[in-house]
Amino acid sequence: MKQLKNYINGQLVAPVAGQYIDNYNPATGEVFSLIPDSDEQDVELAVQAAQAAFPEWAKTPAEKRGQMLMRIADLIDQHHDRLAEAESVDNGKPLKLAKTVDIPRASSNMRFYGTAIQHFASEAHYMEGTEAINYTIRHPHGVAGCISPWNLPLYLFTWKIAPALAAGNCVVAKPSEVTPMTAYLLSELCQEAGLPAGVLNIVHGYGHKVGAAMVAHPKVPVISFTGGTATGRSIAATVAPMFKKLSLELGGKNPNIIFADCDFNNALHTSIHSSFANQGQICLCGSRIFIERPLYDKFRDAFVEKVKAMSVGDPLEDSTKQGAVVSEQHMQKVLSYIALAKEEGGTILTGGQQVQVEGRCAKGWFIAPTVIEGLPYNCRTNTEEIFGPVVTLTPFDTEEEVIQYANCTDYGLSATIWTQNLPRAHHVAHQVHSGIIWINTWLLRDLRTPFGGMKNSGVGREGGFEALRFFTEPQNVCVKL
Repeated sequence: MKQLKNYINGQLVAPVAGQYIDNYNPATGEVFSLIPDSDEQDVELAVQAAQAAFPEWAKTPAEKRGQMLMRIADLIDQHHDRLAEAESVDNGKPLKLAKTVDIPRASSNMRFYGTAIQHFASEAHYMEGTEAINYTIRHPHGVAGCISPWNLPLYLFTWKIAPALAAGNCVVAKPSEVTPMTAYLLSELCQEAGLPAGVLNIVHGYGHKVGAAMVAHPKVPVISFTGGTATGRSIAATVAPMFKKLSLELGGKNPNIIFADCDFNNALHTSIHSSFANQGQICLCGSRIFIERPLYDKFRDAFVEKVKAMSVGDPLEDSTKQGAVVSEQHMQKVLSYIALAKEEGGTILTGGQQVQVEGRCAKGWFIAPTVIEGLPYNCRTNTEEIFGPVVTLTPFDTEEEVIQYANCTDYGLSATIWTQNLPRAHHVAHQVHSGIIWINTWLLRDLRTPFGGMKNSGVGREGGFEALRFFTEPQNVCVKL
């Protein structure tokens, strides 16, 4: 039974209170490790360590900070298989997915910001006629609080800490207590890389204890959070009177709009992926599929046929397309929404039930990929985030109609549009209230671009220089010559 430790001031240490949380393997339903049940005492130690390390780290040249991130990226690559297996066991996702997406992206995050910080420039403005010049410099805040979710554990953990560290901040980070393993392994790699003590501190535990203590701590002036909208609302209520800088990447209920003139095979194949990747547990998954009526029957029948053929099973098997959902509690939540869809008049075309997997995964938490039609566009199933392997199919007749359907939720994270008509693609993209629009593709990410949502999907933007701006404070200096 592996017993994880916190990473504070460069050392792996037990929680102050000596308490631990059971960590379950979603595929087997069994406890396989113990997580520190940390509290405000551990957060205080981490903040103190970060404060002590900050002056030296902040004045370290950007090139050297970047080199340290590159060294950590190299170690992630060297331990690729170990990290991928840990991610699969901890999260329930197929091992193949962890190998091809999660771990490579974690390495890319570190590399991107390891080099981006060397190209991060400030501005200068010459004032004609006054013989004065203004220049802007950007200072790191000090201690940055980073809280990451369970669906893409190392992928999104590094997405936060990399720009914070590159910009010269020291970090107190909390990975999800549901999927802590790769963050723990990363702490070991940071030790191996020689990251100075206190620059990165990782405190494991529950959100209402560790996360709340980080958010409320007066010496943590900047908070970056990815997770549920309700938690984001609570965080915002805490930090607003404290005037902290805040980034929130929250939920999504993303439309996938398919016009009749689309590239049918590409739209069909990609929509399978965008609906059920990571068991639908990605904030960018297209959970509402709107299909132009002339294409509806053809697309529905082909889509359902392919979904029925998706194998649900042991995440460690190469043939598995759908692994386990992350927890028993989450499984019950998803199943409750399927029951709600039936109450709201929906017809289950395939799936809709828990799956019993034979062998070592007999007690695991698996749900058949589920496709539902016949629901009103504005019902709860179509407007509330389910975050599981559940999608709805809805026909539409006009652009105006589908834009209304797409915008009817409180969320606005991403949308996908399938059409060969370029003017239509642009017109619809500009009318849909989402922070990210994909046209004839999905999850094609350029790390230089801003990432984030509108409405209840978040506040602020991550990615590219946007993240480096967030983790720094601008200061204008005016010099009269």
